[in-house]
Amino acid sequence: MNADLAIDVRGLVKRFGAKTVVDDFSIQVARGEIYGFLGPNGSGKTTTIRMLCGLLTPDAGEGTCLGLDIRTQSAAIKRQVGYMTQKFSFWEDLSIAENLDFVARMYGMPDRRRRVAEALDRLGLTNRRSQLAGDLSGGWKQRVALAACILHDPKLLLLDEPTAGVDPKARREFWDEIHDLAHAGLTVLVSTHYMDEAERCHRIAYIAYGKLMTRGTVEEVIAGSRLRTWAISGPDVGRVADDLEGKPGVEMVAVFGARLHVSGTDEAAVRAALEPWTRTPGVQVSVVEPTLEDVFIHLMNQSTDNFR
Repeated sequence: MNADLAIDVRGLVKRFGAKTVVDDFSIQVARGEIYGFLGPNGSGKTTTIRMLCGLLTPDAGEGTCLGLDIRTQSAAIKRQVGYMTQKFSFWEDLSIAENLDFVARMYGMPDRRRRVAEALDRLGLTNRRSQLAGDLSGGWKQRVALAACILHDPKLLLLDEPTAGVDPKARREFWDEIHDLAHAGLTVLVSTHYMDEAERCHRIAYIAYGKLMTRGTVEEVIAGSRLRTWAISGPDVGRVADDLEGKPGVEMVAVFGARLHVSGTDEAAVRAALEPWTRTPGVQVSVVEPTLEDVFIHLMNQSTDNFR
């Protein structure tokens, strides 16, 4: 067992009825790492995260979380995990402080009033401690949920699409706090649909319908896709998009404002499809680095929905 790894699992499988939701999943996550899970809705991200930390028992596979066996020591793992769900799951008719105090009581925490006060201070909630949770905006509810998750000093934090419906400023402040926690040694697993959030993770994994498609740093994932991308701009990019759809080698045509991104792994074929437009007056065609979004659309197009 590698003491530097917070999570080390191999061959995880989870079925619900006849459907295999997670299929032969293996991964290693270092302590203090922020690891992002991306993929389409229903792809098995949440199920995978729950198996990694002992919240759900796999049908096959093995491994450890925080040095504990995910099958036989799940109760001990859960005591060291903070879990923040997408939906605000605290009591809206209690104040912020009352919510945190209730959580502290559930964990049987000694000196809970001091611990609650410290959590309020850390997340900038002290001046709002008496405000009802139900009266808070999405960003402030998010802070309350995070405060509750870290109240018992977990070693692993699970974030399931934590910033859905939150404004950009609150999202940035939230991620600054997550990086501070990771710097202090907390391991973080986060599922997200936001590409800018994925880029703030130390490493990422892309899961499509139960299958691990790729993993690594953002740079490694982009390089490993072998994707080639061109940007096209001009007065009528819609006409260009209609022409290129379905052409040999063109795997993706996506609109980015007034520009198109055209991508494929067969560079020669894509260049042939683009060649007439390079000679069209007013149309600019240039090679660009593929974005993470380009790569993930490419991976989605390669995957098959296992619930169809």
